[in-house]
Amino acid sequence: MLVYRISQTKYAEDLTGEGARLFGGRWNRPMTPCLYSSESRALAMLEYSVNVSVYEIRRALSFITLEINEKRIHEVKIHELPGNWTDSIISQHTQDFGDYMLRVKKLEIVKIPSVVIHDEYNYLINPLYCKEIKIVEIKDYSYDLRVKMK
Repeated sequence: MLVYRISQTKYAEDLTGEGARLFGGRWNRPMTPCLYSSESRALAMLEYSVNVSVYEIRRALSFITLEINEKRIHEVKIHELPGNWTDSIISQHTQDFGDYMLRVKKLEIVKIPSVVIHDEYNYLINPLYCKEIKIVEIKDYSYDLRVKMK
């Protein structure tokens, strides 16, 4: 199965989850490595867009296509998520939930609904336990600033 992510080009080949480990995210606390990916390029771009200000957008971005093993995916249903999972502010509850999935349950890949589009999915890849990740393609991406402008 193919999933997609956007990254600064200089980190495109990094599959360690170091950025998320350093800074945390919606589904992980700092010190928990995680690779955030999406089921489509469009969703990856939307997720990137809502998580970065126009001033933080880098010129050198890449779309990374990853191949993952579908047999390693654990799907999380909406009713299993913390009640505030859609809040625009990242909460301790969602980070605790993600850390539980990644650190305690040691899941390799977590399929989780997107906050941006609930009927589409993101994939949290646990680099500590998921060893079957393959980079299929890295393609330079020039972000269209009209997405962020009025």
